[in-house]
Amino acid sequence: MPNEPIPEALGPDALSNLTLKAPKTVATGFPAVAASMRHAWSLAGVGRGTRALLLLNQPGGIDCTSCAWPDPDTDRATAEFCENGAKAIAWETDSRRIDAAFFAEHSIDELGQQTDYWHGQQGRLTEPMVLRPGSRHYQPISWDDAFALIANELNGLASPDEAAFYTSGRTSNEAAFLYQLCVRQFGTNNLPDCSNMCHESSSIALPEVIGIGKGTVKLDDFEKAELILILGQNPGTNHPRMLTALQKAKRAGAAIVAINPLKEAGLLAFSNPQEIRGMLGFSTPLADQYLQVRIGGDQALLQGVLKSLLARDAVDRMFVEEHTDGFEAMKAGIGEVTWEQIESVSGLARADIELLAGRVAKAERIIVCWAMGLTQHKHSVVTIQEIVNVLLLRGSIGKPGAGVCPVRGHSNVQGDRTMGIYEKPSEPFLKALDDEFHFTAPRPHGLDTVNTIRAMRDGRVKIFFAMGGNFLSATPDTNATAAALQKTRLTVQVSIKLNRSHLVCGQTALILPCLGRTERDSQASGDQFVTTENSMGVIQRSQGKFDPASPHLLSEPAIVARLASATLGAKSTVPWNELVSNYDFIRDRIERVVPGFDGYNRRVRESGGFYLPNKPREGQYPTATGKARFRANPLATLDLEPDELVMMTIRTHDQFNTTVYGMHDRYRGIHNERRVILMHADDIRERGLKVGEIVNLTSHFQSELRHAPRFVVVEYDVPRGCTATYFPETNVLVPLDSIADRSGTPTSKYVRITVARAVKE
Repeated sequence: MPNEPIPEALGPDALSNLTLKAPKTVATGFPAVAASMRHAWSLAGVGRGTRALLLLNQPGGIDCTSCAWPDPDTDRATAEFCENGAKAIAWETDSRRIDAAFFAEHSIDELGQQTDYWHGQQGRLTEPMVLRPGSRHYQPISWDDAFALIANELNGLASPDEAAFYTSGRTSNEAAFLYQLCVRQFGTNNLPDCSNMCHESSSIALPEVIGIGKGTVKLDDFEKAELILILGQNPGTNHPRMLTALQKAKRAGAAIVAINPLKEAGLLAFSNPQEIRGMLGFSTPLADQYLQVRIGGDQALLQGVLKSLLARDAVDRMFVEEHTDGFEAMKAGIGEVTWEQIESVSGLARADIELLAGRVAKAERIIVCWAMGLTQHKHSVVTIQEIVNVLLLRGSIGKPGAGVCPVRGHSNVQGDRTMGIYEKPSEPFLKALDDEFHFTAPRPHGLDTVNTIRAMRDGRVKIFFAMGGNFLSATPDTNATAAALQKTRLTVQVSIKLNRSHLVCGQTALILPCLGRTERDSQASGDQFVTTENSMGVIQRSQGKFDPASPHLLSEPAIVARLASATLGAKSTVPWNELVSNYDFIRDRIERVVPGFDGYNRRVRESGGFYLPNKPREGQYPTATGKARFRANPLATLDLEPDELVMMTIRTHDQFNTTVYGMHDRYRGIHNERRVILMHADDIRERGLKVGEIVNLTSHFQSELRHAPRFVVVEYDVPRGCTATYFPETNVLVPLDSIADRSGTPTSKYVRITVARAVKE
């Protein structure tokens, strides 16, 4: 009997305990320290929790499993972590355990009725488990039998393309490299990853205009910048350590402009918990100008800035002539856009945009940062290219204190892509792989995340393997994804904790528990370390120090090696057991395949690791013309029906990606409840609603309707016509086929909805 999708688990006390307080205007300070200690000590214990925190982001210590914000190259603080990092380390070092008795007691139906928060609170997984066809309970399975089951299913497929292999951003460089090698030796490029759902738009936009799909700044560039623009990003909740860099920039004289639909505490002011003044409540104001742009209106705002700069003749002519092409076409395109259009689409007054343009015109060293508030829209790729247009116009790239800074989410999502986790690999990468391992890798492009869901739905993908992550809760269109997963013959989840993807699964399902990054990884040659890549292209080491949660756990590289050995057998040209016996051997192979890793084993052992090459950082642009490229892009219009609103999905402060650490959104003043919709006061009144009422949400895409029941109305400072809700609760409203042009990223930040009062039962 197929599993029933349960994407709407409300929990026993849903909607009954909501408490609202005034939103904060200052981020971190003593409350962040208190929250960090509370999480670490309550889950790991005082001694173990404190030791874990002091090892976090230190040379020779543990790289944070949360965001990918870089560590200082030198002079790291004793407490080089933020509240997010403390929650992540506590979540992984949890002293509670899930064993076979737990699954014998709880059916997947019972577990499916619980919330994502409840799932995470049950503790660490301790042994491999299997859900057999027709059963409602997971049962223990040996590692040998688990790999034999997977191998039998994979080798029974009519084509390797009937399997898809997902990767989360937690995976280390070593595991990711082995994983993509195993998959390509199996015969497919079906390697969807979490980047498909977050920064893929950046990865498509940037190579076309600067020649590389990564940021161009280093951490110390923030202290050299004159102006920093932050678009579609909430660092106080999602990347709190970034606030220290912004504080240093302000003290060095930089101006900061925040561009975001919601007023966020982390963009207003910062109390540095590393300083006595910060602990006493004194703060540093951050945003000199705050533009609450309409959701999806960032391209219009940027075109307004370009229009004003061109009118002022604020153009670095020497830079434009020597280092760029496409300027005249871009200029002509901007000339066709009217201020009326710009104001209408952005939701901002011309005077405010002109004020921003005046700041840009006076600065030569400009950094522009962005995150998923820009990347998860239909027009994300062209919006990011407008950012580059602004920087090129001012010559603000390829020099200290200037450049692009896409702020990645998960800790090694950038490293996974560098290691070859990509459904559209380049020919040079595949050729290097062929030469090193003496086989011919498949050349046809594989499936990204959205296309993997479609393929499972249509019966074209029959086996789904996930290296980390919570695929069901992370992806769009929850009901469609649930139905797609249930159509597969086998789903395999490599995990450290229980999540919803274990409960809505294939006919047969496996849970393979792995070591966390905090845990000692002992192989044949002794204790190992792994490496990751942060948002600024630094490769650093991470070595677990704690005893594993269970003697039955395997490391991710060991899981991949055993999967490959069982599945590929004598057909493989790779010495899997040898490679996993000593991770230096894996890094030796990476060095010979991936450019920029010369002396990998030596350099990564040096304090702080090493930077990967970045030509635009040095003023070189490996584009088709050898120059940085202006792009002329038509202004995208954002039309709604009369009663429609735009919804964007956001995180709470007690959340990182799909992991829910608690039930509070402290900075926004929302406590004890996640099923809320943030609305403008006038939008609430026009619909005859009141704050605290229960409403149902319906999304509209083409002729399709999707529904999410029972949300509480919360009045909030958002632009008219705009709303915000938390994910994964409202992922059910994000249409599978509503994706960004060219990048395929789900449009989770632009969903057309209507809101209606819930009928009392």
